[in-house]
Amino acid sequence: MSAFSFDGSKALEEAAAFGRKLADGVKAVAAIGDVQVGCSAKDAVYAEDKLTVYRYQPLAADAGLPPVLLCYALVNRPYMVDLQQDRSLVRGLLERGLDVYLIDWGYPDGADRFLEIDDYVNGYLDRCVDQVRQASGHAAINLLGVCQGGTFSLCYTALHPEKVKNLVLMVTPVDFQTPENLLSRWAQDLDVDRMVDVMGNVPGELLNVTFLSLMPFRLTSQKYVALADIIDDKRQLENFIRMEKWIFDSPDQAGETFRQFIKWMYQENRLMKGTLELGGRKVDLRAVRCPVLNVYATQDHLVPPSASIPIEGRVGTDDYQTFAFPGGHIGIYVSGKARQVPKAVFEWLDARR
Repeated sequence: MSAFSFDGSKALEEAAAFGRKLADGVKAVAAIGDVQVGCSAKDAVYAEDKLTVYRYQPLAADAGLPPVLLCYALVNRPYMVDLQQDRSLVRGLLERGLDVYLIDWGYPDGADRFLEIDDYVNGYLDRCVDQVRQASGHAAINLLGVCQGGTFSLCYTALHPEKVKNLVLMVTPVDFQTPENLLSRWAQDLDVDRMVDVMGNVPGELLNVTFLSLMPFRLTSQKYVALADIIDDKRQLENFIRMEKWIFDSPDQAGETFRQFIKWMYQENRLMKGTLELGGRKVDLRAVRCPVLNVYATQDHLVPPSASIPIEGRVGTDDYQTFAFPGGHIGIYVSGKARQVPKAVFEWLDARR
């Protein structure tokens, strides 16, 4: 007799039980309905076109540091940094007495089709920085850039070094052609000219499908299988819904900016090669002489460490440090270890008053 035996009836019973549990989970999610995203109170302090700058209400005594302006990526909504109270980058900074501002890029439409990277970096971002400088009375502020927003922040600091006291980069690419970069492999052969010429703005839904397809099992079926294990925990279900809402809340991308970012960064790797120009000026990373903290995620599949680590040696500062987060691109904000990040950022900034 074989040492291995298969009980088909038992397997069918287990499959049926799991199906019922998963169906109950779907019903439980539907019963919860919509959830709040962005847990910290904030006030709009500046608006221009689709853009809004928010200032978060304080949660602790002022630490006496220059304000922090968060510059998020264009491709997702910025409430990821404040998704839930116990795992919020924003809240972690506020609880340590920092004055925190956030750029919400909004939802581009047809009127924004011809916006270029220069418009975002030397236009919108520069005016946001000036607003925070004026409101706070600080000649130079702390700039924290996330992912694509980190790339913009790095370029901005190189072009406007006098306005940035300290630069914090989170999961920020500088080398867009490393072998481990799955997104780069997708972008290399993309006919971005045809895409933008036909579509105008690039639909957020299209990019979202692309991101999910990079890790299809983990980011699709696996997470829904795991849903069956949390159907009796309302709090975990709410967190699941928040994540789902964020994942599928994908703004369209201004056509020309998308074209330039794919061609200049992924296909030509201009930032790494030192050949990028914005507004008629060369983006020389050696002009970044302020302290730089580079926070990267060791298991990041969108911005692998090899894409971020080369920032060292490219910037002109002698005060460069890294913080290697043991997790992924999203886990750096919402995993159980996410509390490490605001602590590390605050301590680094506090040492550079």
